Amino acid sequence: MAAAMAKQYFFFKLIPPRPTFLHDITEAEQRLMDEHFRYFQEQFAAGRILVYGPVIVPQGAFGLAILEVDSAEDAQRFGEGDPSVMAGLNRFEFHPMRVPDARAKRT
Repeated sequence: MAAAMAKQYFFFKLIPPRPTFLHDITEAEQRLMDEHFRYFQEQFAAGRILVYGPVIVPQGAFGLAILEVDSAEDAQRFGEGDPSVMAGLNRFEFHPMRVPDARAKRT
């Protein structure tokens, strides 16, 4: 029996189309972002995301997720599968990350 490969972790950044996106999102863009949110919920439920959400910075905002996947190729496919990326609204980047430990969310 082969040993399971250790999961790899990636910092995933979803880049909006403009800095003012949170403040001037259109109805069509909101529909895409609703699809994006459902996609992230599904990926979280499947165990591919440890944590996710918007990060508010003075220059605007961006999306963040910490991915737990088998490979960089899986992280790339994750980003390419986001409905907001597929529609050309958002872009993404990801970077390898070392996670020596993580704490579960308390409810």
